[in-house]
Amino acid sequence: MLKEKMLNALNEQINAEQYSALLYMSMSAYFHEKGLPGFANWMYVQCQEELSHANKFFKYVVDRGGRVEMKAIKQMPNTWDGLIDVYEATLEHEQMVTGLINNLMDIAISESDHAAQSFLRWYVDEQVEEEANVQEILDTLKLVGVQGNGIFMLDREMRQRIFVDDTQAAE
Repeated sequence: MLKEKMLNALNEQINAEQYSALLYMSMSAYFHEKGLPGFANWMYVQCQEELSHANKFFKYVVDRGGRVEMKAIKQMPNTWDGLIDVYEATLEHEQMVTGLINNLMDIAISESDHAAQSFLRWYVDEQVEEEANVQEILDTLKLVGVQGNGIFMLDREMRQRIFVDDTQAAE
């Protein structure tokens, strides 16, 4: 059984993961509007990934005998000032999520919740990868600029990304 502090934090994380999914869906829509289907695809895959994270947290709470409390999701932005702005916002958001995951781990440690610590290790590692991936895209965008052949080539590369539910492999 989950202690109340851990349960409350996990329910907040479910909400945060759902918000993340909708934020990335909003970014995908923005890229579609701008005629960048590859970037739109990358964000749509990111949306799917975040939903799988929310589902894994949901299942964990249920499996531990906790009560999942679905909450309203705050409005996310739907306009940005171009490609670099989107990826800067994405990096900032992923850094915030890293902080949330680290906070969950801190709670698990302070509550001596070994099962939660084991469960959360995957997310700690995942956030390192998330931040690195976004930073790499942001660095590339800054290198090639936001117009011309470089963006065309990046957009084509972004079309290749597919969703692989890594949360299933972690179980």
